[in-house]
Amino acid sequence: MLQSRCRHSSTIPGEACCFCNCSEPKKLLDLCFDYINKNLETICEYTGYSGYLQLKPGISLPVEICEKLLAIRSKSLHGVESNFINIFKDTNNTRLKRVRLRKNKILDHDLEVLLSHQLVELELTQSKELTHNCLRHITNYGMSLQSLSIDQDVDLFPQHIFDDVASWKTNYILNVPNLQKFTLRGCKGLMGEFFSLLLNPMVHLTHLDLSNCGSLDNFSYTEHLVNLRSLILYNVYNIDQMVGAICKLNTLTHLDVSQSREEHRKFPRPTAILTAFVNDLPHLISLDISGTNLAGTGVAETEKARGSDIPGLVSRVNKPFHFLGLYETLHDACLRHDIPAKLIAGNANEEQILISALAYIDRTDMLQKVLNELFHLFRFETCQFVGQALNVVLEAMNRHIDERHIQISGSATLFYIVKGTDRELHDAVHVKRKIISTLLNGMSVHRSDETMMRNGCLTLCQFKIPLDVLFEYERLVEVLLYSVHGMTESFVQRIGIYLLNSLACQVDGQQKIRLGELGAINKMIWLISERLDRGYCDDVLEVAWSTMWNVTDETPANCRKFLENNGMEYFLSCLQSFPNNDDLLRNMMGLLGNVAEVKELRHYLLTPEYLTVFSDLLESRCDGIEVSYNAAGVISHIASDGPDVWTVEEPSRQGTLNKMVQAIDSWDLNSPRNINYRSFEPILYLVRIYHTPECQRWAVWALANLTKVYPDKYCHLVEKESGLELLKELISHPDPPIAIKKLAAIVIENCVKYKNHEWQQELDG
Repeated sequence: MLQSRCRHSSTIPGEACCFCNCSEPKKLLDLCFDYINKNLETICEYTGYSGYLQLKPGISLPVEICEKLLAIRSKSLHGVESNFINIFKDTNNTRLKRVRLRKNKILDHDLEVLLSHQLVELELTQSKELTHNCLRHITNYGMSLQSLSIDQDVDLFPQHIFDDVASWKTNYILNVPNLQKFTLRGCKGLMGEFFSLLLNPMVHLTHLDLSNCGSLDNFSYTEHLVNLRSLILYNVYNIDQMVGAICKLNTLTHLDVSQSREEHRKFPRPTAILTAFVNDLPHLISLDISGTNLAGTGVAETEKARGSDIPGLVSRVNKPFHFLGLYETLHDACLRHDIPAKLIAGNANEEQILISALAYIDRTDMLQKVLNELFHLFRFETCQFVGQALNVVLEAMNRHIDERHIQISGSATLFYIVKGTDRELHDAVHVKRKIISTLLNGMSVHRSDETMMRNGCLTLCQFKIPLDVLFEYERLVEVLLYSVHGMTESFVQRIGIYLLNSLACQVDGQQKIRLGELGAINKMIWLISERLDRGYCDDVLEVAWSTMWNVTDETPANCRKFLENNGMEYFLSCLQSFPNNDDLLRNMMGLLGNVAEVKELRHYLLTPEYLTVFSDLLESRCDGIEVSYNAAGVISHIASDGPDVWTVEEPSRQGTLNKMVQAIDSWDLNSPRNINYRSFEPILYLVRIYHTPECQRWAVWALANLTKVYPDKYCHLVEKESGLELLKELISHPDPPIAIKKLAAIVIENCVKYKNHEWQQELDG
């Protein structure tokens, strides 16, 4: 446990620090649901007539599995749509009781399918395709509903239909007599008569949330709500006219009259109103007056008020609230000392900010401000409750994936959290994965936003690439490829291509193939073409070639893609335009070395123009021996196919091979290298080419150099791939020249010496 980072406090609500459970793997059940969500064909099939999904014959799912599957689908980027909802049309083999839908594309008839399960709870958020016709469906199945939530982006109550409720044919709008919790947010423009008719049959309500519903008149139509315990009137702007009616709801334990809009922050006689709420609602334990002037100026108005810095709360000095919302109250109420509350939402310190984030997790306008506070906290100060902050940021980003400002603030905060908790995150695999997936969610949705992409890329750079991101490999590649192609001449393009290059360098063959299939070669060629058009040589151009070098490593399919995308033409153009750039030349020749290793592609390189370039580069001293070394490697592989294949008269085959031997003999065997081999198979292939000893000369020199300079890395590889046996055969063979045999002996000696050194270390250890 990371006690130094997890100083739990009873003042912080919500989940404990997620780092405390860093050793816990993801639950098997969650893994199963994730897999099914991505592979619905495991339990479903398509119907012949409509093409909609349905359960396979013989499958019957209990309520727990159905609800979990629907919830995961709703939270995922796939979203819920008509095709998916059809799974639940069969009420004999599926069961639903609680349905919470966020960001979905369901239609009216889909909602009827869900309601036919006799739901007890229904939550609709970002369901923009639903219409007022759904009111009939809710009423038809409304007897079982106990909780109903309709968010502000669900337009079930269009104003033109409810302008004249006096002529309404029934004494209700929704017949839901057993409803206990009702949330209706953002229903603006409708008068008190509408809300009176709407709430009329809801006699059992215990929780009512009418956030952002504009004006509710005097609220006198709520006298029948005798069981109401929670009333949320966030951003309702005529609260001062409703005070009398609110104070009659004396069963309330939670009251929220907070505001986020400047024009509605100031109440007349604020202390009198706050005092009325507190004195007339004796059971109140939670009160939110954030964004208002109800806390007064902080100056004691009477002798009795000295026990509290908020005059209207003087009667609660000895009976403090469990929760008090003071975020962005006028006159900085949250900064005052004597506040009668155990939990305070504000921005005075880290605890208040975290409490605010949890309290306003569904209010995007306020949440954005809170996340900005959290960002500044992590950037400029030392934070105690890192785990709780991380939970809050991840929840905010996943819950509001379409909100650009929340994604930007959240990702910026994640950067500082990840950067500051590197060691703590080392073993917390599931935490790292949640962070990475959340970032990629935001980057996928906001991929054209430079700030979001920059924040995401910088945060991803704090992880171990590719180890930490392999589980999201394909999605990450797609996002990075977009950043390279869609963010021209920007910091995002640069960091995106560096991340891509890191991925390409350190993944296996199958993933390299996938990189090519996703368009890595095409995007790199596009970058190179764009730079050439402007005559501009920079680090992006160099890394584009480096990325293709890595992507083509022992991957014939990608080598072919390079050739098919006119890669050789771009090679010659870059060589002609930027002849003095050592790094660029090294990267290009490294790539051509990979192409030359593929037997069926070598004939593309057999032209007088290309062979002349390779021959001339044998004399290059760019980047030490690297360019000359790679040119010799390309020539060796071409020559390994025998003299009959070399159909070009100039440069001649033997003349080029003689020039190559002169170059090899000029290299220093102790030269450090700027190259990385995962396998010696292409080099060992050349060791067997007895018909052309010049090919053997290059291959054996390469092995001698690498095992001498980097014995820890390459001696094992030579032995593992049976290289020692090949070299012994070469030494005993009558044909190779003595110089080649001497180099082979050096390789064997290097490997034996390293082996003895290892044994000695084991004995000493």
